[in-house]
Amino acid sequence: MLHYNENKIETGEASLIMASGFAGDIETLRFGQKLNRFNRLLQLKPNVKTNAVHISLNFHSSESPKQEQLQQIAASYLEKIGFGEQPYLVYRHHDAAHCHLHIVTTNITREAERIDLHNIGKRLSEPARKAIEEEFGLVKAESKDLKHYPVIKKADTEKVQYGHLPTKRAISNVLTAVLRDYRFTSLAEYDAVLGCFNVMAFRGEEHTAMYQKKGLMYNVTDGKGQPVGVPVKASSFYTKPTLRNLETLFGRNNEKRKPYRQDLRNRIDRLFNGYYTLSKDHFQKIARQQGIEVLYRQNEQGQLFGVTFVDHQSRCVFNGSDLGKAYSAKGLSERFSAHTRSRQELPIPTSRPANRAVQPENQTDQGKTPHTEAASLLETLLAKTQPDYGPGVPKRKKRKKNQQQLTL
Repeated sequence: MLHYNENKIETGEASLIMASGFAGDIETLRFGQKLNRFNRLLQLKPNVKTNAVHISLNFHSSESPKQEQLQQIAASYLEKIGFGEQPYLVYRHHDAAHCHLHIVTTNITREAERIDLHNIGKRLSEPARKAIEEEFGLVKAESKDLKHYPVIKKADTEKVQYGHLPTKRAISNVLTAVLRDYRFTSLAEYDAVLGCFNVMAFRGEEHTAMYQKKGLMYNVTDGKGQPVGVPVKASSFYTKPTLRNLETLFGRNNEKRKPYRQDLRNRIDRLFNGYYTLSKDHFQKIARQQGIEVLYRQNEQGQLFGVTFVDHQSRCVFNGSDLGKAYSAKGLSERFSAHTRSRQELPIPTSRPANRAVQPENQTDQGKTPHTEAASLLETLLAKTQPDYGPGVPKRKKRKKNQQQLTL
């Protein structure tokens, strides 16, 4: 845990903002001092296997708390979950699109007792988080008005040199955040969400030894999904995102994502219900505006045979068929219009034709006679009866009006 955060400091992606229970100023603390402080407590209870705690506190992307407030929040949180008297280090990370903290501490006390970690998230962390949101006026995680967008920075292909270390750092930033925040149930779904942030996971061809031994490699990708730089073995990362470890997550994630399935269906249906006709590309565009990444799988002829939805709002990944037949590749194809890709969806009409005034019968306007003026009015009235929508134009809500008979 210390190596992970200290390496972030060396690369300029993190800074140590607080150290409690350590002698001296944080500017003068060396790595050995930090490690030895924890080790002295760990030796008091050597039979305890889980003896260290790594906590991440994340803020909404619209928030930019000052360092003093971040220190207060970290101290308040640790006090509420029973770690206020423990030595701890607070790091502020700059490797994501949102502000977040990493806290390193131990659950072994100076009295050689072990702080119980069982179900600590539900028992203590959630109540503490809610109380801190109120206390410091932060954006509430359950707020209905909260807009969710991807808060993970994409791997920067321009900064990735063709070498092992810079590529590994770029991939590691994405892996850590995705494994922490997203729920996926297969390697394909995992790779789909990684692709949103310019990273790919691959096993190799089925006939290779790497595939047979369940090996896994990672690569940075360019904007077209093509690998850039050198591949890195899964086992070399701090989070150990190997295939065997990922498979243990798949089953747990399947249960965790169930409560969000129906909400995603409803949001997709609302997109379709808002249009008379909708092309495949336009659907992908408007879905992205709602925090849903739609990833198509097509053959060389452009025929759709698979689709994956990455919901950045619930942080869940679903294969289309898992949502139901209407959301599978075949179901979506049937719902899309037959428009060609070159046909652009029309914008929503902002106004209707205005009524034209009728001149008195004894006057003409630039040569217009009363007869032509009446004909013009008739054309306007007839135009009003025509539908003001077209292919790709969202439906207008019908307004109930009292029907009146017009006599000319």
